[in-house]
Amino acid sequence: MNSQMNNTNRQNVADIYPLSPMQQGMLFHSLYEPDSDVYFVQFSCNLKGNVDTTIFEQAWQRLVEKYVVFRTAFIWESLSQPVQVVYRQVTVRVANYDWQHLTVQQQEQELAVFLESDQQKSLPLSEAPLMRLNLIKLDKNTYEFVWSSHHLLLDGWSLSLVIKDFLKIYQEISQNQVIADQPVVSYRQYIAWLQQQEQKPAEEFWRQKLQGFTAPTPLVIERSANSKNSNAYKKQQIQFSDSTTATFQSFVRKNRLTLNNLVQATWGLLLSRYSQETDIVFGATVSGRETSIAGIEAMVGLFINTLPMRIQVKPDTSALTLLKDLQAQLVESNQYSYSSLAEIQTWSEIPGGTSLFDSIVVFENYPVDATAVLGNDSFCLENIQVSQQTNYPLTLIVLPGEQLQVRISYDANRFDDGTITRLLGHFQTLLEGIIANPEAQVSQLPLLTEFEKNQLLMDGHNSIDYPVTKCLHQLFEEQVKRTPEAVAVVYSDQQLTYNELNGRANQLAHYLQSLGVKPDQLVGICLERSLEMIVGLLGILKAGGAYVPLDPEYPIERLSFMLEDAQLSVLLTQQKLGENLPQHQASIICLDTDWEKIAENSQSNPENRVTPDNLAYVIYTSGSTGKPKGVLVNHSNVVRLFAATDAWYNFNGQDVWSLFHSYAFDFSVWEMWGALLYGGRLVVVPYLITRSPEAFYQLLCQEKVTILNQTPTAFRQLIQAEESLKGSFLPLSRGVRGDRSSTTDNDLSLRLVIFGGEALEINSLQPWFQRHGDQCPQLVNMYGITETTVHVTYRPLSMTDLDSTASVIGRPIPDLQVYLLDQYLQLVPVGVPGEMYVGGAGVTKGYLNRPELTTERFISSPFEKDEVIPPTPLNKGGNEPSKLYKTGDLARYLPKGELEYLGRIDNQVKIRGFRIELGEIEALLASHPQIWETVVIVRDDTTGDKRLVAYIVPQSEKTITINEIRQFLKAKLPGYMIPNAFVILDALPLTANGKIDRRALPPPESSSETSDKYVAPRNPIEDILVTIWSEVLKVEKVGINDNFFELGGHSLLATKLVAQIRNRLKVELPLRQLFNSATLAELAQGIEQLKQQKSDTIVPTILPRKRK
Repeated sequence: MNSQMNNTNRQNVADIYPLSPMQQGMLFHSLYEPDSDVYFVQFSCNLKGNVDTTIFEQAWQRLVEKYVVFRTAFIWESLSQPVQVVYRQVTVRVANYDWQHLTVQQQEQELAVFLESDQQKSLPLSEAPLMRLNLIKLDKNTYEFVWSSHHLLLDGWSLSLVIKDFLKIYQEISQNQVIADQPVVSYRQYIAWLQQQEQKPAEEFWRQKLQGFTAPTPLVIERSANSKNSNAYKKQQIQFSDSTTATFQSFVRKNRLTLNNLVQATWGLLLSRYSQETDIVFGATVSGRETSIAGIEAMVGLFINTLPMRIQVKPDTSALTLLKDLQAQLVESNQYSYSSLAEIQTWSEIPGGTSLFDSIVVFENYPVDATAVLGNDSFCLENIQVSQQTNYPLTLIVLPGEQLQVRISYDANRFDDGTITRLLGHFQTLLEGIIANPEAQVSQLPLLTEFEKNQLLMDGHNSIDYPVTKCLHQLFEEQVKRTPEAVAVVYSDQQLTYNELNGRANQLAHYLQSLGVKPDQLVGICLERSLEMIVGLLGILKAGGAYVPLDPEYPIERLSFMLEDAQLSVLLTQQKLGENLPQHQASIICLDTDWEKIAENSQSNPENRVTPDNLAYVIYTSGSTGKPKGVLVNHSNVVRLFAATDAWYNFNGQDVWSLFHSYAFDFSVWEMWGALLYGGRLVVVPYLITRSPEAFYQLLCQEKVTILNQTPTAFRQLIQAEESLKGSFLPLSRGVRGDRSSTTDNDLSLRLVIFGGEALEINSLQPWFQRHGDQCPQLVNMYGITETTVHVTYRPLSMTDLDSTASVIGRPIPDLQVYLLDQYLQLVPVGVPGEMYVGGAGVTKGYLNRPELTTERFISSPFEKDEVIPPTPLNKGGNEPSKLYKTGDLARYLPKGELEYLGRIDNQVKIRGFRIELGEIEALLASHPQIWETVVIVRDDTTGDKRLVAYIVPQSEKTITINEIRQFLKAKLPGYMIPNAFVILDALPLTANGKIDRRALPPPESSSETSDKYVAPRNPIEDILVTIWSEVLKVEKVGINDNFFELGGHSLLATKLVAQIRNRLKVELPLRQLFNSATLAELAQGIEQLKQQKSDTIVPTILPRKRK
């Protein structure tokens, strides 16, 4: 009949019948993860009293004879469908151990090792009995009993029945009672009932129930798996007190609910709050004991089933309403609880090969407490423990009793222990919150513990204040008095001392005042990079006005909008630029042709009424609508930035700064005033040099620049320029201080490199660290936004950061607050993504001429409603609540209090229902040793569907194929996150500000895209596979680029497919390989490799677990 059965076994066969859907699923996962302990059940307890080991074994033998499940094995090889085989006679043995010579402490240690070792031993699924019995003698009247079995045999309710029956039979034997066993209903009857159920109404029900749900609920708290140890599951639990449990019971009785309803609703709400999604699906086990089957309650076998539970959360719905809706849903779905989860999956809109859910709730509804005190005249059972593992990353196990227990089993490869500890705390807070206030809106139910909430508010709410009494130009004037003859600014071969710069700016300021420029008046400035540009910016501030930078490199259309929006009355420019500007109302002052007239004014510092609360500049940033928006920034916003960061950087008169960025980009504010407020030298970088990384590198060396500010993209190009100019250095060890700066004009003199403007991919810094070490210069990552004045957070970088792909942006600047909030403005827990809201002295006034947008993005702080707000530079009079700026950026708090940047919310896309963070794909691509830089975008294809496109710049002198990149990603990402097309470029296009210009990326050629066209088989293996796929999937036409799951394949059919491959191609294909190589061509390639590895294939018995 089958290689898994010998002749003796065949003669011993009593019955053969199919598997239940749940058994098929468990068999699949046992074969899919042969090295794991998935669905391995370990029951252990203390036996107190007089135990006769002979009778003990006899009692278990009686149980084997009584219940068919203990005489059942599972056969699948060479069969179109797996079956369970019941044997007539099966012998069970109890292994006996004597540990009486050990101390109690030694026994405890040995038992822990024994239990772990027992879990690592395989239980061959094709051999009965599928269990092991161990009896360990600890002292004269104490034993430890360990019963290990496979979940394929029986569920928790059955386990309880078996233990009770064992105690009864043991007593009968010990008392020489001859009592015939009551006839029991065979598990076959349940299988027969299942086969009689109609599939059509079940299919219609589940299709309707899951309509519109297109992607599994994300487990946002998981980390990338560094280890592939499939047995790395751990458990944590919480236990509610007697009184709290009684309160829960009273609540559900009063509202005609069940404890199961309460737990499931709480879990669904927790997933909703974590994922910030309102449509949630998780798995839930149901008892499966159909009441129409006579004697079902006393039957022993596997009856439970796992079904999808969908909760659609409306924020304004009360908790009680949600509970009652859920209860109604449970009643409705109960009539179709026999449905196979694998088939439900195919009826849903979730793409094939993707799990419908990643977490399940298991409500253990068998009488654990009753069993715990059971016994007979000889002994009793104490300290019962049942350990089992599902195939899901997160399993919530509920153990009812006088003290309700909630246990979480979790994949330690994917979740940190601290993360799960916090999750359990949030579950408890949410559950107790529902009970305390069932009429509360679900969006307002408490999630954080009080300790967590206070901790997050403390971490985010820095209270250090830096009083600002002077404006930027006034602080500059004080610096002029200290170092009048020091060089202030350099451009090409020109330079100005502090005194000269001050004098020229004063002349311009007096002239502007004569034209009526006053505080808060906007003055445009459109100049090429030059000394005059710095004179112009400083002169506007000294006149009391606020400058509006108009970069001459900007498109005419953008300049036209800015000129019209700002309604400038005065515009500083140069004659050749002024002639080409769009039409406007402003009076033009050309600093080149009008300078003789300007120079007639006094060089003394002008007087004005400007205060730190007046505007310093308006910088336009890109808007989501396509129209730029002008950000209103005060003097106080900028001055406090330097005061708050001074302790970190110690800027001084020896520093040399490069003004690399456009003065229309707020990074320039940091570069300009970082030099001029501290007596440093500012090197204005000519525009053409900013476009040439090699020329810029040489300028840094020649000018001995010590403070460099760069976007990560521009710095990557600088690293490449250094490689081409300098050749290779021997790599430095981690933590070694870079000591390659010298006094020659060919070496860098940097002490600080500060990143800003866009997300940093830490792996891109590896060549730099290898060349320079991580201490001199010190590299710093600073997240920031124009609306909160250049910088928000600070994070010094070291070589150890290369071990992670996370973009860690550190902690807030001391006078700023960062809150991570959900869509309901509730604080999110540590580890859970939330939108960043920034408060404090850096928050600007808002947007020019955009009151509605200002109200939308600059919100009143929800954390200071009941506080007395003192006067600050931000709120002036003190009667307005503090403002928070809604950034549109996602981040999460790490356990040590630092922030990890996750990307723009509008950089999150949904493709076929899946929420995808493009930055995650980019970070992974950047970690490839042959990839230098990368960007991933979404493009619409010719049919209007959205497709992911990855743009790749390889490492210099290295080649990488698109197939290599695709295979690299497939090993680490789910299929829906693999880009549809890859484009290899020599360099990524940049904007004028040094950021990646996504709009300038070229469309992919058709050859770089995954083909959807039919391609016929090309070799004998593909030809055979096409036939097998057609038969198994029941489809007529199969091409080599077709995907098994997209054609309707699922886990049950996968087992069948592997069996057919074994029969026809004589190769043992691991189930996992089918999931990793889902297209027919990839599968054929894998089979070819297996055949080459072992030309004369000996088909081994597949064991569910094979441990070292």
